Amino acid sequence: MVLSLLVLAAGLLGAPAASAAPVTVTNGSQFTDTSGALVHAHGGGVLKVGAYYYWFGENRNADDTFKAVSVYRSADLKTWEHRNDVLTQSSAAELGRAKIERPKVIYNSSTGQYVMWMHKENGDDYAEARAAVATSSTVDGNYTYRGSFRPLGVHMSRDLTLFQDDDGTAYMASAARENADLNVYRLTADYTGIGALVQTLWPGSYREAPAMFKRNGVYFMVTSAATGWQPNQQKYATATSVAGTWSGLANLGDSTGYGSQAAYVLPLQGSSATSYLFMGDRWAGAWNRPVVESRYVWLPLSFPSATTVSLSWYPQVTIDPATGVVTGSGTGSAYETLVARHSGKCADIPGSSRGDGVQLTQYSCNNGWNQHWSVLDLGNGYATLIARHSGKCLDVADASTADGAAVAQWACNGGTNQQWQAQAVGGGYVRWVARHSGKCLDVVSGSTADGAAVKQYPCTAVANQQWLRKAA
Repeated sequence: MVLSLLVLAAGLLGAPAASAAPVTVTNGSQFTDTSGALVHAHGGGVLKVGAYYYWFGENRNADDTFKAVSVYRSADLKTWEHRNDVLTQSSAAELGRAKIERPKVIYNSSTGQYVMWMHKENGDDYAEARAAVATSSTVDGNYTYRGSFRPLGVHMSRDLTLFQDDDGTAYMASAARENADLNVYRLTADYTGIGALVQTLWPGSYREAPAMFKRNGVYFMVTSAATGWQPNQQKYATATSVAGTWSGLANLGDSTGYGSQAAYVLPLQGSSATSYLFMGDRWAGAWNRPVVESRYVWLPLSFPSATTVSLSWYPQVTIDPATGVVTGSGTGSAYETLVARHSGKCADIPGSSRGDGVQLTQYSCNNGWNQHWSVLDLGNGYATLIARHSGKCLDVADASTADGAAVAQWACNGGTNQQWQAQAVGGGYVRWVARHSGKCLDVVSGSTADGAAVKQYPCTAVANQQWLRKAA
């Protein structure tokens, strides 16, 4: 899936971008573009053209049907400008009601065309399992839809990726046979068709979400298991040639990919290093919400040896496009439990409800997702606490400043009543202080009972306002 870095004439690209300064990206967050709208580039890939990175991805309707393949442009990988919806429902009759997933784009220097491949379904089910192709003479122009098909006329094709080798040979890898197999195909010289089936990797292993890249002559393939929207163990394999013998699958990251699924691996080449950035989707389908509410997880890959790769969690990642250096920072885990000091019980949304306004309680710790919290650093000394099972934020009801005001989950809206400061109180414990009121998350009356309410009260030194953050 790694794409060669292309340098085109300035006349094709407009004014060059200024040299980008280092930026910091918060994991588990949603991005907004320069107009303030959410970035919808799910399942996507990145192509560097000149001084800019172009991020293509899925932009779906609320019912998860196809709306557009959108492209965004950035010089620093954080400040994204929406450039165009390059493919839409009106681009072709068969896209009027469809599902388009995992769009990837590469450039063919011989034909002067940008070529997009994607997974296409009919919008109702996953029975079509087809690959689709579109082309454009400009990276962010309108793409001409070339149709959909099963590779070589017979192979199912679902999650897919593209990889362009150093010699210009291009490959497409896609999940086949109801996801049981992963097929690797060599594309035709113009990149718009299938030249040959190179090989089938790990038959019967049920892998999807492929992401392919090359480092120092070694090919890497990252994939996930096929578990629907639920995150799972990412794995990788290596080979010294695309057509050669690939290694067995080895684990990458934790058992859930830190709550995400691989979309792309971006090589970031700069003046002093070449780093490799894992780009994953934290799919909102995991909490029964539409794809447009999904979040992103970006993490630096590290390489203990020439043929091994590892992935560690960092709440934040700093990217320096000029030098090519990508570093992780911060403490904590992808998800945490919050354990009350006085009772040893966990902050819990009762019944795993996904409804707005369901009030927070304490309950015996059981590792349920309704006790898992994503602590999203806002960069201002505060964080939002997002319930894993619902994707909703911990909220002081009605932004009340009163003692005893209810604390509940609510759709995230950026309000100061959804922002919390972790104040260390010693022994590894913190107090969670609401920004809007300055009051603390408190287990009412110091109760040790299951189901005891958690509300806001003036901050004191009591143990029922002290919480231990533990990796979930």
